[in-house]
Amino acid sequence: MRKLFFIILLLCFQLFYLQEVTLNKVDKVNDNKEKIFYSISDVSKSEYLGEVLVNGFSKDDVKMFGEIYKKAKQIGANTFSLKPIEKIDGTFQQFDPAYYILNLYYTKSDDIPAEDNVAFLISSSDINQKISVNSKILEIHPRSFLRLQLRIDEVLTVSTRKLLGSSVKLSGKDGQPSLYFSLSNFKIRTNDSIYGGINLKSGDIIGLEKSFGMFLTTIYSEQKND
Repeated sequence: MRKLFFIILLLCFQLFYLQEVTLNKVDKVNDNKEKIFYSISDVSKSEYLGEVLVNGFSKDDVKMFGEIYKKAKQIGANTFSLKPIEKIDGTFQQFDPAYYILNLYYTKSDDIPAEDNVAFLISSSDINQKISVNSKILEIHPRSFLRLQLRIDEVLTVSTRKLLGSSVKLSGKDGQPSLYFSLSNFKIRTNDSIYGGINLKSGDIIGLEKSFGMFLTTIYSEQKND
């Protein structure tokens, strides 16, 4: 009986450990009610607030983002960047989805850079997915994404190539913000999402809220569209 109790405790501890998200450092707290949480690369105009540590791998990216979002909003962060982790020899290690740190910032809305007329097609966390872009067959690897440049004079048709699948038509527009699409169902319902949830759904191609899309393209790898 004691042995069984010990095993149950060990499993519970491992489950908790695999999903641990902590505010690793807090320098400042910014008092704002903004809901956005965007990725930035240029932090020169941003106020550094602290950092959040993700320790342990999880396939549930929705839950993981929700935990990170809650921690970030505790100190008023509306932007983030991936913190490079230095190795003993002075070089930086490759991104590890089981252990990473996000720097947290507050950035004025006018200082958040915009990326117009770009679409990101984001694969699932565990399976390859085949799609077609204007009849060109592409296979996207797990935890990867494609970056498509949209032009005003061109229409791109993205299809999942399934019998009962779906397709979307994309083209450039003046001032159109970046678009993020999941190629699998993350099972978010708009009414219980703390950060905006789904803006658009078309079968198994799902339009994602920008904050969540930016998070996924930060922790996933870009796959070149050759």
